[in-house]
Amino acid sequence: MTAQELRMRRAGTTDAAAVNELLRQLGYPQDSVGATAGRIRSWGDDPSSAAYVADADGNLIGLVAVHVCPFFERAGSWGRIVALVVSREARGQGIGKRLLATAESFGRSRGCVRMEVTSADHRDDAQAFYRRCGYQVQTGQSSRFLRDLDESGWQRWPA
Repeated sequence: MTAQELRMRRAGTTDAAAVNELLRQLGYPQDSVGATAGRIRSWGDDPSSAAYVADADGNLIGLVAVHVCPFFERAGSWGRIVALVVSREARGQGIGKRLLATAESFGRSRGCVRMEVTSADHRDDAQAFYRRCGYQVQTGQSSRFLRDLDESGWQRWPA
């Protein structure tokens, strides 16, 4: 595949079915094309967020979604890559690096001085990819804590 054949562009609502397939390959099956289209629209409306696709002549073979958040404790912002996937058929061709560079460019344009990405412990290939791209493992230096909220937004404290 030549560089002219592959174009990085913002995801649009008409890409929802292809985005669903990419997310399924990442391990996140989606409920409906309509729901995904709504999320794509929402991300497109938010100046701090972007979803890009790798478009090979109309065939979507990759996706990256990035969100920017200002630091509170210091100047600047940080970007968080919330999804990055290349279709199984297109892996190993440098598309992931191009998607990552696109996300980093979006972050830089919004004042980011740091990028962050998480990867499940079982994704050895993905973790090796991020290390090759200059990302440093933070295991043992920080911890990630999650808490689900109920639909009303209210969460009772554990007893």
